[in-house]
Amino acid sequence: MDTMFCYPETYDVTVVGAGHAGYEASLAAAKLGCHTLLLTMNLDTIGLMSCNPAIGGLAKGQLVKEIDALGGIMGKAIDATGIQFRVLNTKKGPAVQSSRAQADRQRYRLWVKQALESVKNLDIKQGLVERVLVKETRVIGVETSISERFFARAVILAPGTFLNGLIHIGLTQFPAGRLGEMPATGVSHCLSSLGFEIGRLKTGTTPRLDARTIDFDVMAQQPGDRCPKPFSFSSPGISQDQIPCYITYTNSKTHEIIREGFDRSPLFTGIIQGTGARYCPSIEDKVRRFPEKTRHQIFIEPEGYHTAEVYPNGIPTSLPLDIQIRMVRSIKGLESAELMRPGYAIEYDFVNPLQIKPTLETKTLDGLYFAGQINGTSGYEEAGAQGLMAGINAALKIQGAKPFILDRSEAYIGVLIDDLVTKGTLEPYRMFTSRAEYRLMLREDNADCRLMEKGYDLGIVDKDDFDNLQFKKKLIAEELARIETTKIQPTDEIQNWLQQHGSAPLKGTLTLKELLKRPEVDYSACRRMHLAPENIPDEVIEQVEIQIKYDGYIQRQQHLIEKFKKMEKTKLPYVKNYNEVPGLSTEVVEKLNRVRPASLGQASRISGITPAAISILMIYAKRREPELRDMHS
Repeated sequence: MDTMFCYPETYDVTVVGAGHAGYEASLAAAKLGCHTLLLTMNLDTIGLMSCNPAIGGLAKGQLVKEIDALGGIMGKAIDATGIQFRVLNTKKGPAVQSSRAQADRQRYRLWVKQALESVKNLDIKQGLVERVLVKETRVIGVETSISERFFARAVILAPGTFLNGLIHIGLTQFPAGRLGEMPATGVSHCLSSLGFEIGRLKTGTTPRLDARTIDFDVMAQQPGDRCPKPFSFSSPGISQDQIPCYITYTNSKTHEIIREGFDRSPLFTGIIQGTGARYCPSIEDKVRRFPEKTRHQIFIEPEGYHTAEVYPNGIPTSLPLDIQIRMVRSIKGLESAELMRPGYAIEYDFVNPLQIKPTLETKTLDGLYFAGQINGTSGYEEAGAQGLMAGINAALKIQGAKPFILDRSEAYIGVLIDDLVTKGTLEPYRMFTSRAEYRLMLREDNADCRLMEKGYDLGIVDKDDFDNLQFKKKLIAEELARIETTKIQPTDEIQNWLQQHGSAPLKGTLTLKELLKRPEVDYSACRRMHLAPENIPDEVIEQVEIQIKYDGYIQRQQHLIEKFKKMEKTKLPYVKNYNEVPGLSTEVVEKLNRVRPASLGQASRISGITPAAISILMIYAKRREPELRDMHS
């Protein structure tokens, strides 16, 4: 009979899982002074990219920049280990531009592991957690598969796809958290027994190919940006060589082969029960749903400097292996390609996020926090953002400080968490710029101006980084003031210059700000005419130009934010059962009891809550205002 071993010290925070949510959570808690334990099934897979070897992308780049501005390490990790950097949507406005970088997959995980090992207050141990330990309504620690007990004042679960993970390749299925790694089954059973509502989701990945067997010459090359922009605001720049990606396409023959495998597809034979990501479907799903499309784009992405493995982004699949091989070899440039690893689908458990608070602490158990895919999200960036916030809030609660919550007008992180805790999700949640109502204000280029001071006040942003931000803000303010007061006279030189730029001639004197508002006049052109100094950093110019050119839009969005803030400031009292609020329908009562909104604003975002119900809640909150004042004083 095994003897229970209890670790002699009680940790402040224990983090379970060392993926992107786990490493950000443990780092944040440790930097805030909490004695923190990071528990992972395998020390060699800390920070491992399970799927595509890339960080960032549309809306995801914004999340990475916000993580960095708040003191996280995802941006620094990709800057140090990236092999190609690109800014997406450069032909569109700044609100929807996002950074993306290919990573050297192995270097990335090693960089993260080394970074964590150098953090004070952080212990890292290998262990498979089987059970969450609870006393009454409070978490007191975790227990591993070898009967180790680690006691803690707070526990953050960040298990990724390992909760009851089940892999599918054709009609073959087997338990796993990732291909070649065991799943975590005990935690799922434990959470279910504790009363949590558990659901099932599905995601998938592509086969990995051997670059030595690919004909890159027949594909279109996609290089990185000539002057790559780093993710981290503290990064000195990107100095490493960049590797190109390549583009190819599926074709009618590919689609025919895929259809031949439908009868052995776990997706179409009812074997897979979990809900898949709507916006990242498998190739067989795309072929079935869009029969009119004759081809689908594939990005051939290298996995690192010192490996032959490549990731064919665009063909995630759970089709049988023989179909996968024929499918791949029907694609231009891949006629002789060898599969190094098969593609597969994985089903895993998640917890309905309506059961967590905006701090990511569960409503059921005091001191238990969830972060990442356990909350129904997909993506490294969404996971990292949640991990950071869970780590911060677990530490603050232990220290008796106020929770740290970002609202929808402050950050994409605020949008992400508010969506989860207010609306819940029944499918893998992915961040998009369209989810953010105030995206013009939540650009990736100004994440430091928006959030770094908050991170510094919390104690997780270094003083040097904060001082650099203050200097940057000073330069921005000074240059905006100079531009507003600089007068431009309609000289012959100016008129000729404007004509060359396709801009209307001046009818009289105007300010440089008014001139820069013209779409065809940019800051670099002003420099060439000696209307702007040469020594101003590019990051300052970027902020100045955006603020001038989008001034009207920014003011309108700021007005909307002020209206939003008023709704958010109207706090709702705790209501044991919304049946006690007269005038609410049964449906509204049921939804309010489930979400338990903290503010009138949050209540207004719950699906099915009517304007009439909001009016009733507003009156009810006003009547109980004295009680709320006492509660918050």
